[in-house]
Amino acid sequence: MRTVEEHQAVVAALLPPLPEEEVPLAAAHGRVLARDVAARVALPGFDNSAMDGYAARWAEVAGASRAAVRLTVAEDIPAGRTDVVPLAPGTVHRIMTGAPLPPGADVVVPVELTDGGTDVVEIRDAPPAGSHLRAAGEDITQGTTALQAGSPLGAAQLGLAAAVGVTSLPVRRKPRVLILSTGSELVAPGQPLLPGQIYESNSQLLVAAVEDAGGEARRLHFVPDDVDQFLDTVRAELATADLLITSGGVSAGAYEVVKDAFRELGTVEFVKVTMQPGGPQGAGTVDGVPVVTLPGNPVSAFVSFEVFVRPALRRALGHTSPDRLHVPARLAGALRSPAGRRQFLRGRYDGGRVSQVGGPGSHLVAHLARANCLVVVPEDVTELPAGAEVDVVLIEGALQ
Repeated sequence: MRTVEEHQAVVAALLPPLPEEEVPLAAAHGRVLARDVAARVALPGFDNSAMDGYAARWAEVAGASRAAVRLTVAEDIPAGRTDVVPLAPGTVHRIMTGAPLPPGADVVVPVELTDGGTDVVEIRDAPPAGSHLRAAGEDITQGTTALQAGSPLGAAQLGLAAAVGVTSLPVRRKPRVLILSTGSELVAPGQPLLPGQIYESNSQLLVAAVEDAGGEARRLHFVPDDVDQFLDTVRAELATADLLITSGGVSAGAYEVVKDAFRELGTVEFVKVTMQPGGPQGAGTVDGVPVVTLPGNPVSAFVSFEVFVRPALRRALGHTSPDRLHVPARLAGALRSPAGRRQFLRGRYDGGRVSQVGGPGSHLVAHLARANCLVVVPEDVTELPAGAEVDVVLIEGALQ
């Protein structure tokens, strides 16, 4: 028997950090930054106005709250003007948001505090000195780190990269993952079913899970329970893969094709992990390529991927926080759990409370589809009353 943490470490060790590649900003969305990126320019790049209004000397407008002050509007400064002249005493410059502040100005009076004049403006009130100014470099200075290695590149990060003049980013290459389901009982969806046959679903589930984790997945046509055909299919495709994930064929019974085939090679270890669902697991290499073998029941395959494969893929991609978000929650109802197994129950999380969705069976795919979290019950806990606090792992849709 192997603990969950022990098997997590085994799988993680199979996947070293992926190589770097440079991609343009337009292709970087959803990727993970491989190295720190410095700002090529400061933000803001120059002192500018935070409001539409009038750039002024505070000493000349400070008394406007007691008696209106009238000053000549010497210049218009729209955003984008580059030939800004200094502010002469006794004048103001009409200025727009984001426009460069003229030398000599130390306050911007919002247009709402004036009569909006264009030749002469009446200022009826004045904010404190220094108001509505954006100082050069107050957001970030040139040469300092704008984005840190390990950052997932979302909208905000790509916006910042563009704002500091970066045109491409160093990212970790996406892992290339092969997905292979096994079982003579499997039939492609849409085909007629004979007695004893079922539609193959694990490859669809695992392809989506790999892509959600940041990888590129390719589905191999599922193979029947034949060792030679299984090995031929696998070895014909491994040269282009960073990881092979199989589902099915790893239990203790007969006709376990994955276990039988890989045991002949002697490079994949099959173990029992102290968890439910997903006890039978395997990990190792084939022809030097990392291999993770998952159980065949859909819920077991999904939970096993979440617990072992997803964090390993994200760590190889460079994520500094590869794990799903864990939150505490109160149980809506009592539950039971077998001794000696860490239970991963499907649940529905809402506002700090969690309800179990369906039973613990590893075949209950419809219940899995309705869940938005996994409820984690430790190995030494067999019963929990309603209201007990549990650890919840938020999965797809948890915050919608």
